[in-house]
Amino acid sequence: MNSLELSLLQFQTRIVAFLRRLWPPGVPVRQDHMRWLFAPGLFTFGYALRTTITSLIALGIALWWELGSPQWAALTVWMVAQGTRGKSVAKARWHLFGMVVGTICAVLLVAAFPQAPLMFILMLAVGIGTFCFIGTLLPGPATMTNYRIHGMRASGFTYAIISLDGIADPQHIFMIAMSRATYIVLGIVLESTVSSLFQYRLGARAQDRLTHNFLTAIDGAGQTLASLLAGDSDVLKKARQVFANITTLSDQIEFAEVEMGAQRGHEGDHARAALARVAMLLSRGLDLAALIHIPGNVPGAAFNATSAKVQAFLRDMAGQLEMTDDIHPVLATLSALQAECRQSVADSLEDEMGSATSEPAPPAVAHILSQQRMLHYGLGEMLDELEQAIIQFDASRHPLRHDHFHYRIKTFRDWQQAFTNSLRASVTIFGSGLIWVTTAWSSGLTFMMFVSIVCSLFSTLEKPALATKAFLGGAIWASVMAAVLVLWVLPTPSTYEVMAMCLMVPMLMGGLAFAYPVLILGAVSYNLFLPILLGPGNQSRLDEVSFFNTAMPLILGLWYSMWVFRLVLPFDTNDMRWQMRTRILRGLRHVARSRTLPTTLYVVERNVDRFVRLLTDAENTPDAIIDAYLQGILSAMTIGLNIIRLRGILERHLLPPAAQEVVTEMMARMAQFSGRYGGHYGRTARATKFAIDRIQNMTQQEGNLGVRLEMNGALVCLYVISYELDNNQKFFDASSPYLDPVLT
Repeated sequence: MNSLELSLLQFQTRIVAFLRRLWPPGVPVRQDHMRWLFAPGLFTFGYALRTTITSLIALGIALWWELGSPQWAALTVWMVAQGTRGKSVAKARWHLFGMVVGTICAVLLVAAFPQAPLMFILMLAVGIGTFCFIGTLLPGPATMTNYRIHGMRASGFTYAIISLDGIADPQHIFMIAMSRATYIVLGIVLESTVSSLFQYRLGARAQDRLTHNFLTAIDGAGQTLASLLAGDSDVLKKARQVFANITTLSDQIEFAEVEMGAQRGHEGDHARAALARVAMLLSRGLDLAALIHIPGNVPGAAFNATSAKVQAFLRDMAGQLEMTDDIHPVLATLSALQAECRQSVADSLEDEMGSATSEPAPPAVAHILSQQRMLHYGLGEMLDELEQAIIQFDASRHPLRHDHFHYRIKTFRDWQQAFTNSLRASVTIFGSGLIWVTTAWSSGLTFMMFVSIVCSLFSTLEKPALATKAFLGGAIWASVMAAVLVLWVLPTPSTYEVMAMCLMVPMLMGGLAFAYPVLILGAVSYNLFLPILLGPGNQSRLDEVSFFNTAMPLILGLWYSMWVFRLVLPFDTNDMRWQMRTRILRGLRHVARSRTLPTTLYVVERNVDRFVRLLTDAENTPDAIIDAYLQGILSAMTIGLNIIRLRGILERHLLPPAAQEVVTEMMARMAQFSGRYGGHYGRTARATKFAIDRIQNMTQQEGNLGVRLEMNGALVCLYVISYELDNNQKFFDASSPYLDPVLT
């Protein structure tokens, strides 16, 4: 090694040591208070610096090309840029799609109504409302990280800025549309290009992230189920957090798929299926918890011994999967536990039914053996779900040749919410148009533009007023910073390079704020509106009058939108919970009588979606009410799954005719119990207990082993349903207002 290489190596070592002193590996970086500004994390600082440089390059190219409004290129960079490559590319694709749709619609709008302002305003409002309606129905949760919805947001955004610019000069609408599209494409291309330069081992890191996500989910589920078997009374609270984490991790899979590139197989599909199986595993755990807590049910020594082994396995399972790529040792241990559960069920049946050398057990002993057998049966079903989850996880780590497996992203459409979001956006925009027409305000079109931007971005959210309030705060800070730059700093520079140096620090601050969750929406607003307020140009500088004629419509537009969102179809958490409960009860009735039976995975994912929505929109609701509703959702999910299993048992026609008739009558009662006025809760609960007693007596008289096992499976479902109905009576009784503050 020569002296130059030695010097370079020493320099590199010193740099790494310096960075490790600033950002120690493995130590979480706190971003609270003002630490996001003076002590940011390494990746946060890298994102902010990269995006700032990219936006300045976009601004410089737009100025070099002598485009009319170069600030839109810098704005597009900030709108598309995200912390990871997958998110950036996914958002860029949907933003580009939305830009094309919005541009076409804007040209058609201006061409159709060049001299009809009221019709123009009406169709502008209807168009953005339509984009919001479609966006609400697209797959995934309505959050700012869902880039399918962002495609519709970008459509409304582009539709507004092009049509409002073009209506003032309709003869040049095509040129205006092309120039705006050029800015957006320039920003997207630059951000995608620059972000790709900072990616190392992208595909491998995406695969590692899929593995980490599953291990995080399976470890949380394993610890929760181990605590459940150990008798932890707070296990349901832990299960709620695991369900929420599964949803969050599942939403990130599509970004990892983007990072894997065109060479990927079906790793993402298997990863989604693995996480769905983890949710199913937890639902089986809830079934087992219900069986354990049945009054009078005391687990025997055999179940306690098997349970102890399962607990030890669940606590160490994630670590074993992480240490090796070979899942066969884990599956071998799991298979031994499954065999032990099956053997315990067989031994219990032999003790109950008797053999050539022993008499059948007396009724009292047979009842105890039956209940303990149900515990082993429930534990075995839980281990079966765990096996499927591990198999899917292995398929996500080791892609198979000629694999055609597909697990699509589930969509749970809410047509009422979509109509509400659409109407709210349309009314807000139409009102801003009436203000412009009636007042003849010279900056009215600018005011309408900002209102339309906010409606496009936030009307797909359930609480747009809250998001707009945060956006207003960021816009105020952007106005203050822009005022300093426009009125004091930027009049001096005469070259682009000096101007870029002046803008570097203000933009960098906005990028750093983006990493602090409390400031995300404010930071987005600051980053988007700062270039607009600066209004850079080749032949001119923004003067005081022009600055205030841009800043004032911005602040007033956001303030106006915030108050209209609060007044027009405002979000009501009490009503949201009541509607959710009504739909849950209606859904149970549907599962009990529908000709087309939903899958168990669909029921789990649908209720987990409700679960996460309830946690997201809790606001200032007392914890007791939220906990009660969360318990009700989990209980409803458990009942729904066992109804599906009971219907599967009925369709196999292995039960004796008398038992078949008893279960059919119970299902008929279940199909009526969730009526809106009074319901049939009491009759359903009594019918379930009656079915349990009848089938329990029939089981002891049945001599066929296969039929007896089928009857035991039906008993497990009935016991779980009865337990959940008894312990959540107020939730399932439709005549009860159930904890709503307005009604209690």
